[in-house]
Amino acid sequence: MYSPVYTHQIETRKKGNYKLFQILFSLTFSLFIIASAVKFTLMFKSLYYFDIQHLNIVDHSNFSKDEIVRNYDYVIDYLLSSKEEDLKLPSIPYSKYGQIHFKDVKRIFTSVDVLLAVTGLISGVGLLLNLKHKNLDFLKQTSSILIILPAVLLTVFMINFDAFFTIFHKIFFRNDYWIFDPDLDPIIKILPEEFFFHSALLVVILIILSIIILKLLYKKFSRLAY
Repeated sequence: MYSPVYTHQIETRKKGNYKLFQILFSLTFSLFIIASAVKFTLMFKSLYYFDIQHLNIVDHSNFSKDEIVRNYDYVIDYLLSSKEEDLKLPSIPYSKYGQIHFKDVKRIFTSVDVLLAVTGLISGVGLLLNLKHKNLDFLKQTSSILIILPAVLLTVFMINFDAFFTIFHKIFFRNDYWIFDPDLDPIIKILPEEFFFHSALLVVILIILSIIILKLLYKKFSRLAY
């Protein structure tokens, strides 16, 4: 028979391991939600279609709306495709540097897909285990972790989105090919910075909605548990 002291040590260790598991699971679940928001935003072409009119892209770029839509759709489909291929815009001219940049962007979104798959698998297992043991704390922990990102991003966006945009590219790209020359890569004319600002806001909004949903679920199911 184990002594009370030894039993207490075992129980303390189990509780510590359990808390560590919950923190790691909540972090993984948070990453899954963030990656999902990024992926959804990339796939949500309607935002760009709205911005064509809202940002007056036709007049600023001197391309027709049909041409803008056709080339934008191609770029998104290229980024979403799992195939290893070079960018070949339907009608807008491009340089080899522009082609390289889009290939670099594609690699980033491929990494997002990998992150989604890994965190999705771990999150699925974690959800099953937590629901099996009727533990809902992960909902509260995940929402608490997630709230940090939109708070930081919104603050940065409001202060200076242009600086954030520049720093983001310097972190994720090992060259300066993202600095497009409009004469060599006129596609930049149909991709104004304001559109990327709106895309970043959509990611933040989706994360905030996730936080709200997680908190509502926690409150609802916590009441049912008692």
